[in-house]
Amino acid sequence: MLLAEDDDEMRQLVAEALRSDGYDVIAVSDGGRLLVTLALELIGNDDRALVDLLVLDVRMPIRSGMQVLEQLRAGNWRVPTILMTAFADPSMRERAIQLGAMLFDKPFDLDDLRTAASCLLRRTI
Repeated sequence: MLLAEDDDEMRQLVAEALRSDGYDVIAVSDGGRLLVTLALELIGNDDRALVDLLVLDVRMPIRSGMQVLEQLRAGNWRVPTILMTAFADPSMRERAIQLGAMLFDKPFDLDDLRTAASCLLRRTI
């Protein structure tokens, strides 16, 4: 699982919650590190199974979570994705749905995020 969140406290909180459920979580702080991490994970891996879930903050430095997701979808990469934002508007919600992502409004209940992650990962097994 790959988590990208620029707020240190939020990143640590979400990563710890998901790790407590037994998931391996790679946590990065911005869209640039996210892209580099994805590239390194995918080199030599045709089935792209190393990253089974993305949890992305929408507003991050370098690249937003939405920009990264749009780029991945343009490359036909369909990994399950959860977007997190405190700034959702109707057009963002619509775009998230078009891209096949779940959208969580901050602040959110961590248990709801953990349940969503579990459900999305069960679909990909």
